[in-house]
Amino acid sequence: MVSLDWGKLPDVGAVALLTCAFASVARRCFTAVSGLWLTGWLLIELHFAAFMFLPLRGNLGAGASFIGLAALVWAGMTFIWACVPYRADFSSRCMLAVLIVTNTLYLGLLCFAPAGYWALTPTALLLGLVPLGIALFTVRSFNHPLRWSLVSLYCGLSAFLLAVQNQPDNGADLALNAVFFTVYFGCGIHFWYTYRRATTGALITIAGFLAWAAVFVVAPGISTFFPSLHPESEVWNLPKYVVAVGMILLLLESQIEDNKYLALHDELTGLPNRRLFQDRLAGALERAHRTGKQAALLLVDLDHFKQVNDTAGHHVGDLLLKRVGEIFLGRIRRSDTVARTGGDEFSVILEDPTSREDAERVGHSLIQLLNEPLELNGHTVRVGASVGIAVYPEDAFNAESLCIAADRRMYSDKNAARTEASVECGFAPVSEPFPAHSEQRVLPRRRLEPSSLRSR
Repeated sequence: MVSLDWGKLPDVGAVALLTCAFASVARRCFTAVSGLWLTGWLLIELHFAAFMFLPLRGNLGAGASFIGLAALVWAGMTFIWACVPYRADFSSRCMLAVLIVTNTLYLGLLCFAPAGYWALTPTALLLGLVPLGIALFTVRSFNHPLRWSLVSLYCGLSAFLLAVQNQPDNGADLALNAVFFTVYFGCGIHFWYTYRRATTGALITIAGFLAWAAVFVVAPGISTFFPSLHPESEVWNLPKYVVAVGMILLLLESQIEDNKYLALHDELTGLPNRRLFQDRLAGALERAHRTGKQAALLLVDLDHFKQVNDTAGHHVGDLLLKRVGEIFLGRIRRSDTVARTGGDEFSVILEDPTSREDAERVGHSLIQLLNEPLELNGHTVRVGASVGIAVYPEDAFNAESLCIAADRRMYSDKNAARTEASVECGFAPVSEPFPAHSEQRVLPRRRLEPSSLRSR
C-alpha cells in the first residue's frame, strides 16, 4: 500500500494560514476583486492538497496529478480575471471560458494520454486560434491592450507546444511548464497594468508573479543544463508566498486609501466634506494672496429640503442631495471645488480667474438649475435654493471671515425671499435673523412661486 506524500503537508498548512490571513483582511473591505483573489488562493490550496495523493498508483495518481495541475491553472486564470477592467463585456467572458476549457483539456491529455496522442495537436492549435478569433471578431466593438497581450501570449504558447510537445524525451514536461509560464506571466502583465503605482504591495505582487512564471523556465533549465544541481523543492514555492504577502499588502493599502477618502469626503454624495473644504479654502486664499488675484466663496442652502424629506421620504431626500452634487459639479470648472458642508448646505470655491461678477453669474445659474423640476425615483421635486457670495480680499482677509460673510448673505437672501412671499400672501414681514449691513450685497434672483399661490 502506497502512503501519501506527507512532504506536501507543510505547504498545505502554510497556504491555509496565508489564505485565512487573506480572508481576514479581505472581510473588512470585501469587493469583487478580493473575492476573486480569495478564490484563487483556495485553488492553490487544492493544488497542494491534490499533490499529496500523487504516489497513488494508476488512475488515482493520474487523477490527483490532473486536479493539482488544473487547480494551479484555474488559480492563475482567476488572478488574471480579477485584473480585467472589462469583466462585464460578453466577449471577455467568452474569452475566459475558452481559455479555461482549452487549458484544462490540454492538461488532461498530458496526464491521461501518451505524449504523442493525436488530440494534443488540435488542442494546442485551439489554445492560440480561438482567443485570436474572439479578439478579431470583436475588435470593432471592443479593443483593449490587455486582451491583445493575452492573445499574443497564447499564440506564442500554441506555436511552442506544436514545436516541443511530441519530443520523445521531455516534450510533455516542456509543454506543461510552457502552459504554466504563460498563465503566470500573464498574471504579472495584468497586475502591472492594473496596479501601476509605486507601492510596496504592488511591487511585491508583480515581482512575485514574474518570479512565479520564471520558476517554470529556470527549473527545467537547471535540470537540463546543470543535472548535478538539486535545489530544494521549497525554493520553487517561495514566489507563491511572496505573491500572497503582496496581495495582503495591496488589500491593506486599499483599506488605508478608503479610510483616508472617507475621512475627507461626504459618504452620500462623494463630495469633499467640511474638513477637506476648509483645507481647500485655505489653499485657495493662500494662492490668491500670493498672486494678487481674487477667490470667491458661494454658500448654497436648499430651501425646501425638509419638505422633500417629510413628503417623499428620506430616500428621495438622499437622491436629491446626490443630484444637487452632480448638478454643481457639472456647472463649475475642474479647478474649482464643490463641497457638502452641512445637511442641505453646499459650498463652492471659485479660484483664479474669477471676479464678483463671475461668482454672481455662477450663483444665478446654480439657482436656476435648482428651480427646475427634478425627477427622483418617480417623484417630481422642486427645491430652490438661497445663495450667499463673498469675495477675497474685498469682503474678508481670511477663511473664517469669508465664511461668515457668505453665511450672512445667504441668510439675508433667504430672509428677503421669505419676506417677499409673506407680503404677497398678505402677512407681515419676518424679522431678519442677522442685522442688515449696507455694505452687504445680496444676490438678486427670481424665487419659485409657492404652490399655495399657484392654486388661486
